[in-house]
Amino acid sequence: MLVLNQNYEAITICNTKKAVILIYLSKAEVIAKKDGLEIKSPSVRFPFPSIIRLASYVPVKYKKVILSRKNILRRDAHKCQYCGRSDLPLTIDHVIPKAKGGDDSWENLVAACTICNNKKGDRTPEDAKMHLIRKPFKPSHIMFLKHFVGQVDERWKPYLYLS
Repeated sequence: MLVLNQNYEAITICNTKKAVILIYLSKAEVIAKKDGLEIKSPSVRFPFPSIIRLASYVPVKYKKVILSRKNILRRDAHKCQYCGRSDLPLTIDHVIPKAKGGDDSWENLVAACTICNNKKGDRTPEDAKMHLIRKPFKPSHIMFLKHFVGQVDERWKPYLYLS
């Protein structure tokens, strides 16, 4: 289930049990339900939620995506950003080498296969005559929500692209 803050901003995903508890306790409301599905008990029926919205605003402190090897590989879809291969062991490459003033930032780190990383060496992509498939960028937490879920429910899309 996609969980929206009171202002309709996507903040996380949760399992069905957690969503039903939040709805039952009136801490959340159903914004979109899965067609034709219900959760039934002897005394209560709930629509099977797809999106819920919290009844009160919750400040979210964890929107920042931590810069780590694992998250760089996720952002780059586990593909070398120079040759596009995903069937080779991947390393992390500094687009602008540290020796030339490059830093450890989202905008300067990319996934690279060991072949391309060794070929590029301690040079910039221009100096090595190698081109990046995609310019590195700082991902949003929404990007990682989508990655965690895998296939995104169509009903979620308007909320995921708000942020």
